[in-house]
Amino acid sequence: MAAQANRTRGARHRVVSRAEPPLLHRAALRFRDGTLVPPSGTAIAQDGLATRQTGQLSPHPYHRHMLLVIDVGNTNLTLGVVEAGLIVSVRRAATPRAGTADEVELLVSGLLALDGRTLAAVERVAIASVVPVATAAVEAATARLHIPTIIASAATVPIGCRVDRPDEVGADRLINTLAAGRLYGTPAIVVDFGTATTFDCVAPDGAYVGGAIAPGLALGLEALATKTAKLPRVELRAPERAIGTNTVSAIQSGAVLGYQALATGLLARIRAELAAAEHVAPATIKTVLTGGLSAAPWARGIEGVDIVDPDLTLKGLAMLAVTAEAAL
Repeated sequence: MAAQANRTRGARHRVVSRAEPPLLHRAALRFRDGTLVPPSGTAIAQDGLATRQTGQLSPHPYHRHMLLVIDVGNTNLTLGVVEAGLIVSVRRAATPRAGTADEVELLVSGLLALDGRTLAAVERVAIASVVPVATAAVEAATARLHIPTIIASAATVPIGCRVDRPDEVGADRLINTLAAGRLYGTPAIVVDFGTATTFDCVAPDGAYVGGAIAPGLALGLEALATKTAKLPRVELRAPERAIGTNTVSAIQSGAVLGYQALATGLLARIRAELAAAEHVAPATIKTVLTGGLSAAPWARGIEGVDIVDPDLTLKGLAMLAVTAEAAL
């Protein structure tokens, strides 16, 4: 019965797709004097953040200019532009691990220029980073440009953090906790497919209460290709059968189908433990899938997922910026 329930959950998950018009799949963040001004027909989450835009745009923007949200991961730097309360563009580049503030400024300026925008229009920046060198470079660049900047951490993200060492929790994991809880409700589990795959638990009160970390799928495939003499790099695609009849299909079976099994199995165990610890029914725990690989077709084969939102971290950073500005 449990397996059947999981299959049912997986079949019902809602994908926040990039194939949809931008105004439909980006979180609408519309505030005036600290109060949400929702577009007509918009569904509002418990924090007043719009999760789906179906009506006309409000004439009252959150910022006169741009809010820039930057997620610095181990592999990619992801940059989102928020204008009039809407994430209007997302760009990616390789994470600069040894860049100076000048080089980071050039990188960010170049990404903005792809959409006809400039740093001069940026009014505020919010950053989540797991790469300290890159964090320092971005912060130095924004300080020199006199752009107010908030860096996500256990001290700045407005949620509880009930783990042994809160200062060791990745900023992206805290931001994902904030966004998932406010957009989709609690309790929840966030599964983030990045360089590493993280499973993060959100308590009924919105606090981060721990999780799990596994090597990412792409990282595993790269190691397989570079640490063996004859095994090739392969496309991340689920094969039709688990029994491969050639090297490529055998690797795809072990990597992709194996990773689906890892994610499904670990998710089921984490859901059961979270339900027991928080005294809630397992069925009430929402599961949100995010990260660079979350929109891949093979990820839809993971059982127990309710929502796929590739831009969850960027939306959480926008929430953090709103909270920080309101506190000034």
